[in-house]
Amino acid sequence: MTNSSQTPPARIPGYDGGPFRHQPELLDEYLFWQVHLPLGATQDQETGALLSQLLGGDTWPLFTVPLAGDHHLYVVYRALEGEAGIDYLVHHPDWDAAETLAQDDGHFMGPGLSWAELIAAADNGLPGGSTTNPDARLLLLLPAFGDDAVPDDAVERLTAALSARTRVEEPEQLAATLLEHQGQCGPTRWTTAEGGYLINDGGYSFRNPANRFAWPAARLAQVASALTTS
Repeated sequence: MTNSSQTPPARIPGYDGGPFRHQPELLDEYLFWQVHLPLGATQDQETGALLSQLLGGDTWPLFTVPLAGDHHLYVVYRALEGEAGIDYLVHHPDWDAAETLAQDDGHFMGPGLSWAELIAAADNGLPGGSTTNPDARLLLLLPAFGDDAVPDDAVERLTAALSARTRVEEPEQLAATLLEHQGQCGPTRWTTAEGGYLINDGGYSFRNPANRFAWPAARLAQVASALTTS
């Protein structure tokens, strides 16, 4: 179920781009997932046209997933000529600027989500976003995920989402492949910092305190809490 009445933000603080266009109806289209995810399908005229529409128009498609404590995840199709890609951002009304969680493009940054956080965001049921459907949310956020310790039931869960939202012929096999390779970043190890919040060891992740571009400790803790609390 999509929430098509939602109005996208006129701007995302600290993020240059837009104007934004909220398109929740795309989450009900199998062609969208063929573009959004590495489903292994050969690009045809229809998917090529949709990709051009998403990344080559005058407006930037935007999807939202609400989190606990008034935090929001924004998934933005960055329709910038020569620098097109998908940005995953997290924001709270009290912040001066949104934080980049991950970037899915030729200069990938991430991962931004552990498996447990991905599932929590998919299943929190909070209204006010682009969709309340957990399968659609899971697939929307999947490119920002990376985790070397997915549970045994992860293939089953991803298979169910792929079966529900796409037309792939062998969803279980694809789910296993996606969980094995995990996009551009590959599996990343998550641990608990001294402050009790999740961090990872990804060389391109904003949630790895060892990286010079990492978020400060207070923000790492706040975002981790928002991602795991319903």
